[in-house]
Amino acid sequence: MTNPSRTSQDAALAATLARGLERMALPLSATVQEKLLAYVGLLAKWNRVYNLTAVRDPAEMVTRHLLDSLSVSPHLRELRVLDVGSGAGLPGIPLALAKPDWQFVLLDSNRKKTRFITQSCIELGLTNVSVEASRIEDYHPQVLFDSVISRAFSELSTMLTATGRLCKPDGVMLAMKGEYPAAELAGVPPGFVVQGVEVLQVPGLDAQRHVVRVALQA
Repeated sequence: MTNPSRTSQDAALAATLARGLERMALPLSATVQEKLLAYVGLLAKWNRVYNLTAVRDPAEMVTRHLLDSLSVSPHLRELRVLDVGSGAGLPGIPLALAKPDWQFVLLDSNRKKTRFITQSCIELGLTNVSVEASRIEDYHPQVLFDSVISRAFSELSTMLTATGRLCKPDGVMLAMKGEYPAAELAGVPPGFVVQGVEVLQVPGLDAQRHVVRVALQA
């Protein structure tokens, strides 16, 4: 028997996602939106046991995880993306669903989180994602990345020092931040050039969000 309250909640989540994508001018198919919501369902389910995220409410997950992750989409450089410190698959899984023709590697040293990412990719039918359970210093890919992105990995200087070797010479490194990271920008190490700091618009999120765009110094 269908649970009316569950059906009502699912409809509300779908409406929040669709409304947010429209405000972000990010058109995604109904199938992709269904998979994004299925990912939220998996995250909420696994979170009860594995404590993957501090966000417990699925409605908040739509805003704080899905829309927040997707807000950085216009700043990515195709076609090969590394998500460093991916945690529960953020921003990598939402971005991989939105860009099925791109290749994503999601890296995290926490094996319970990489198990969740792997299972999510299986259940969502994601074939453009590879999962790496590794510390960043132990990761040595054969092919460098067009984009290296971090949502909650570390301070900017630490991220750049750790991941600069993984980015193509003409690639981009993207660090997602909350408030404008003035202090972190002052500590950018040699060999890197800050190309810009952009405000990210996340519908429904009452907090500042920025992305720092960094390139390797020529």
